[in-house]
Amino acid sequence: MAALALTEAAAPPGPAEAAETAEAAELSRALSRLLPGLETDSKLGRRRALEALQRALEAALPEAPAADPAAAAAAFQGPWARLLLPRLLRCLADPAEGCRALAAHLLGLGLRRAARPRDALPRLLPALSARLASPEPARRPPPEACEELRLALVQLLRLAVDLGGAALAPHLDDAVRVLRCTLLDPFAAVRRESCACAASLARATPDHFHMQSESLIGPLMQTISHQHWKVRVAVIEATGTVIQFGSGKSVDDVLPHFAQRLFDDVPQVRQAVTCVVGGWLLDLRDRYSFFPKLIPLLLSSCDDEMPAIAHAAASLWEKIGLQWQQENEEDLKDKLDFASPSPAHHPSPETRPGLGCRELVFRNLSKILPAVCHDITDWVVGTRVKSAQLLAELLRHAEDHITQHLDLLLRTLLRACADDEGAVVSSCTRSAELVGAFVSPDVFLRLMWPLLKKSPSAPGLLVLASVIRGCPREALQPHLKAIATELAQAHICQGAEKRVYGENLLLCVQALVSVCREACRGCSLQLMEVLVTILAFADATGLGDEVQETMAMLAVEENGGNSQDLYREHVGPLLEWLAGSHHDWTVYSTELLQLNVLVTHTGPALGTALPQLVPILSSCLQPARDPQMRLKLFSTLSRVLLRAKETLDSQGQFHSYLDTVIKNILAPNLQWHAGRTAAAIRTAAVSCLWALLSSEVLSATQVQDVQQTLMPAVLAALEEDSQTARLTSCRIISVFVKTSGGATDPDKFIKIYPELLKRLDDVSNDVRLAAASALVTWLQCITKDTGKSQSQSDIQYLYRELLVYLDDAESTVQDAVLEVLKAGSVLFPDLLVTETEAVMHKHRSPAYCERLLQHIQTTLPVQ
Repeated sequence: MAALALTEAAAPPGPAEAAETAEAAELSRALSRLLPGLETDSKLGRRRALEALQRALEAALPEAPAADPAAAAAAFQGPWARLLLPRLLRCLADPAEGCRALAAHLLGLGLRRAARPRDALPRLLPALSARLASPEPARRPPPEACEELRLALVQLLRLAVDLGGAALAPHLDDAVRVLRCTLLDPFAAVRRESCACAASLARATPDHFHMQSESLIGPLMQTISHQHWKVRVAVIEATGTVIQFGSGKSVDDVLPHFAQRLFDDVPQVRQAVTCVVGGWLLDLRDRYSFFPKLIPLLLSSCDDEMPAIAHAAASLWEKIGLQWQQENEEDLKDKLDFASPSPAHHPSPETRPGLGCRELVFRNLSKILPAVCHDITDWVVGTRVKSAQLLAELLRHAEDHITQHLDLLLRTLLRACADDEGAVVSSCTRSAELVGAFVSPDVFLRLMWPLLKKSPSAPGLLVLASVIRGCPREALQPHLKAIATELAQAHICQGAEKRVYGENLLLCVQALVSVCREACRGCSLQLMEVLVTILAFADATGLGDEVQETMAMLAVEENGGNSQDLYREHVGPLLEWLAGSHHDWTVYSTELLQLNVLVTHTGPALGTALPQLVPILSSCLQPARDPQMRLKLFSTLSRVLLRAKETLDSQGQFHSYLDTVIKNILAPNLQWHAGRTAAAIRTAAVSCLWALLSSEVLSATQVQDVQQTLMPAVLAALEEDSQTARLTSCRIISVFVKTSGGATDPDKFIKIYPELLKRLDDVSNDVRLAAASALVTWLQCITKDTGKSQSQSDIQYLYRELLVYLDDAESTVQDAVLEVLKAGSVLFPDLLVTETEAVMHKHRSPAYCERLLQHIQTTLPVQ
């Protein structure tokens, strides 16, 4: 080998050698002395020879400022091409890793110094391919085992591409073969460098690269999901350049991967996708055919969570729209010359997209919208969120052109608003508001009502509420009464008892009130029907406070008042609305809940609606009706009777209906019937009677009339199993006796005390005490003369029985009975003294008897 080098050095000078300068000749002699060391069998010898070459090359660099770089490069070109290049290329396959690394480094130095680096490409590219390319890159490792060396070789390839430029075209196959392998290299840095090299190769050979570009797309797409975000960014940027200078056919293969990268957690990756897609929309040669596929990707970035990305996407989109507008100026001439201002009802006129952007979306909407509507119900949450955001952005651009796609849009929004993901629902409600802003109510209502009538649902009501909220007031006002009437239909307002359904129905009412304001006066009755229905389900939905706030809003728009003013105005028609079906009510009827709302919430206005309310109650509380329903109605009636002055009798007209309440409602339900349900109804009726008597709306004469009618039933209720019924009956009897003052039939009056006396044996101390209190009242109503002449035997019997309870185990009962005996002692004191002394010795303690005798002795002198 040394002889070969000497032979080359001593050969006759040819044309090339004749042109060499003295500097080139000197370099050739210096290199010839070092080159034989590259062929030695010693690894150390080869390494030292390479290091010596490195020093020689670095020493030969021109250092003088005045030196001519071109002359130095020309002087270096000959020795480089003849002597160094072939030997260094052979060293790339050296067994020693250090030698291979030095050879790669020297090749880089040589390429940078050579005057014509492209001349090295025919030998350099095959050598690099031999070291980096593997027949099966996904399965078999490359021939070069060292990661750092593979990186150095790829960097060398990139340098060759940058320096060779268009001269690389004949060697494109070798370069692409290398990149197909290195793009899948296990070493992340090699992949990043390969991406940069692929982009450089595309820019260097624009006229020929399209023939090979498609072969790089596969490896790039396999690398686009690499775990290192910098690799992903490099792949995206390289893909943009490869397709920009290559074949546009690859766009379809790349788009699904780019779409996935929009969900990347790293903002830099999403930024790269945005910039690449924006660049394609601006500069790709056949970009018009890809508008339907690229526009969704860029518009998706306009809603990115990072403001910088959203701003970059918006800026690119604006440029794209302006460029397209300029390119199609002839088609848009009329729209440009007679540009219409932003619609007065535009949701955000200050950010309205330009004409070019709007036209781009409108002309491609029919191709984009079906895919978006499909993806908005995808099983992946991220896809649904992005699709919902994109839909809103598309509608913002399409404006009134969305009318032709309205059926598909509404059906999609109905499905999407049922999503569990809040971000999806939020974006869809924004889309629905845009539908309301740009589509006539005539059109969207004609499509909405059949959907709601077929299957009323919470998502459907949410879409309707959002559409109404976005609709301009002037357009919605003519349809206000029709919307309110439809919402008040039973199949809609009673559609479900779930909270979300009630919330969305309430949103519809709130939207109508907030948009139409005082115009709601003409349909306030229908809106009240809806609100009363929602309030009827408040126990299940928990929406009571929200409904009250909405009523307050409606009242302010109606007459500047409060919710009580609304009830005062509409309680009569509302009760008439319910009365139409009261013959068929059961405990499960929604109308029963609605009636409960009206009765309990109307307040003083209820006194004006007695002509409608009392017949409903009289019919529904007949013994033949549903027992559970009667129990609920009695409970409601008891609550309002306790505040009768503020409710039923607020107008002072309740006395006109007292006879109906007593004879048609209370009396039939106080009659005894077998069964626990019947007993519960009797207890409820007794409670209603007590509430009526406690309200103090009845005069003494009216109380006596009630007593004449109901006293037998009340006395019978003292035997009920229900403690509440017995206790309440004792209290009612006390009121009856006190009000009548004994001015009743003596025979009937005298029959009261035995029933009360029985209650002193009751299992409940509360009942016993109430019975004792009633006995006190009864005794106080017997005049002394009448007692002596007609009731002495009954009083004597009462004395004897009461003295037994004076020795009761309960001290509270003893005290109560003592008060009864004290009250009765004024009738026949001598007789009571005799009876007391006769039993005193039988008591466990004579204390109460002594107190009674002392009381009698004290009061006798006074009498």
